[in-house]
Amino acid sequence: MAVSRESVLPIAQAEQRAPRPWFVDVWLRLAREKPLGMLGAVVVLVLLVVAAAAPWIATYPYERVHLADTLVEPGSPSTYGPTYILGTDDLGRDMFSRIVYGARISMIVALGAVGLGLMFALIIGVTSGYAGGVVDLAIQRVVDAWVSIPFFILLLSIMMIFKPGIGPVIFALALGSAFSNSRIVRSAVLSTMTLPYIEAARATGAGTLRIVLRHVVPNIMAPLIVVATLGLGNAILAESALSFLGLGVPPPYPTWGQMLSGTSRVFMYQAPWLAIAPGIAISLAVFGFNMLGDALRDLLDPRLRGGR
Repeated sequence: MAVSRESVLPIAQAEQRAPRPWFVDVWLRLAREKPLGMLGAVVVLVLLVVAAAAPWIATYPYERVHLADTLVEPGSPSTYGPTYILGTDDLGRDMFSRIVYGARISMIVALGAVGLGLMFALIIGVTSGYAGGVVDLAIQRVVDAWVSIPFFILLLSIMMIFKPGIGPVIFALALGSAFSNSRIVRSAVLSTMTLPYIEAARATGAGTLRIVLRHVVPNIMAPLIVVATLGLGNAILAESALSFLGLGVPPPYPTWGQMLSGTSRVFMYQAPWLAIAPGIAISLAVFGFNMLGDALRDLLDPRLRGGR
């Protein structure tokens, strides 16, 4: 039976059509197969938007004191301007504005800590996995010794050395997670080193730096994305714990953990919104990152998606 040119042309065009980028495919599969992961992604996007647009979203400056409106209930009118959406604290500061600016501090600390920690983990893990032999053995013994220290005790020890601040908190969280994440990087590197294209790159005379940057690192990005996503939730939780103990980001910068500490504990029964608002903010942030990270792990790991 003869086949017309008009019937063959759409098939040829479909075959020549460029494939979708991997991140577009992951996003579409996330929306289709992982509803909780999509919910987590929406929460994360909202947090990013709130953090970036904090000066325009907040109804008051986070440090402004309203002495005539102390411990005002949520939704109450203000004598100074807009309604207090989430009430005020014992100094009359607007809780909604402080929650919004607290999102900015939390995202800055989380993104900085995870980014710096992954850079350290890449250096340690790639060096260990690619070099092998005695170098790998020596690095792994140091990693074992470092990981044997409880994470939070390690954070407290590092923060006792430095003064409280955004920079020291980022550095402490990054250093605390780098060695444990380097094990994941090393495992991914060892798996990648057995693939044929690494041998082909060596056969063409490619140097070590070129192989690592062009062939090894790009092909271990999937587990790194999962580690980064899950690490963001852990970083927010750890920063909140440090701020609660007074070792995190110092005043006047508002942080969610700091709002749960200090005078908030004194007035918690009289004004429960002082604890409820930052507690819900921390819970939503950790929930969003954990759900997104768990979904990305299922989508990016071939063993968990049937080898597709």
